[in-house]
Amino acid sequence: MQPDQKEIFRQAPPDRGASSFIYPPTADNIRFFAEVLRQGGVVAIPTETVYGLAGMALDQAACRSIFEIKGRPLMDPLIVHVASIQMIDDLAEMSSTVERINEHFWPGPLTVILKKKPVVSDLVTAGKDTVAVRIPRHPVSRSLIRELGAPLAAPSANPFGYISPSTAQHVASSFKGKVPFVIDGGPCEIGLESTIVDLTPGDRAEILRPGAVSIEELEQALDMPVVRKVVSISESEAASAPGTMHRHYSPETGLALFEGSSIAGMAGKDAALFLQRPADASAGNVFWLSETGEPSEIARSLFAMLRKLDDKGFDQIHVQLPESSAGGVLVAVRDRLMRAASSK
Repeated sequence: MQPDQKEIFRQAPPDRGASSFIYPPTADNIRFFAEVLRQGGVVAIPTETVYGLAGMALDQAACRSIFEIKGRPLMDPLIVHVASIQMIDDLAEMSSTVERINEHFWPGPLTVILKKKPVVSDLVTAGKDTVAVRIPRHPVSRSLIRELGAPLAAPSANPFGYISPSTAQHVASSFKGKVPFVIDGGPCEIGLESTIVDLTPGDRAEILRPGAVSIEELEQALDMPVVRKVVSISESEAASAPGTMHRHYSPETGLALFEGSSIAGMAGKDAALFLQRPADASAGNVFWLSETGEPSEIARSLFAMLRKLDDKGFDQIHVQLPESSAGGVLVAVRDRLMRAASSK
């Protein structure tokens, strides 16, 4: 059952932020928002990847609210966020591989897909017999989960299909009051969603969505083969992992992708977005993600820059793709841009 919004506002913490819906992550506020969640409410929270729209993972009504607020199709599963590996044991079938992932990558930007236990509803998993779980690294989200003492379902805090949010202001502007509580944890450290790896095959690990944890890092840590499985489904199909639909992460302004430094079909009211500051950066419609081309800076800047350009009224945004041979987090940047520009 959803809490009475007027009653929640009467109980709102005294150090409410300057914005109507954004709050600082004080200890009093963390306790307050844990109670909001216990009552079935939804709260936007920071993680090191992107901001998430969080509700109690084992509360079906709260999870349904997440889908409704985002406009998210029910065949797109939710990632469950926990504070410890012990919490995962309550939700999914464990293995020695999960122990190794915990040792090497958690807390951090890695989500694993495991066989679920009956306590996890089909609503969370899109009817699949698997569940996606991770331990986030951001101290605010971990503090909130520990205070709550229960797992949180938390997909990205944006309307479905739009650019993911990397600041509290992105969340507030996207939902315009539909999400009454946003916890401000500052700009996200990574700025792209987590790597998702499926461990259910048993004899190998399959990366379903690239992120900051690379295939090379997983290969070094896990005692099994690791492969990248390119997944691209339509909105009518049930997904095993979020972020795998043909078109996703998309601004309202159309995107045109280019490789190298040559842009074809650039018009006067278009914008050009480069990975690294170009030699000629004097034009008012030329932008870049990193001064030096540093991969983590490119990833961290991507969604915020796409939102900025989407608000400027350009006819089209031409975006430079990382090379197909690029490794590390640039694999994730390339994946997000190709989905954002897809017409399917």
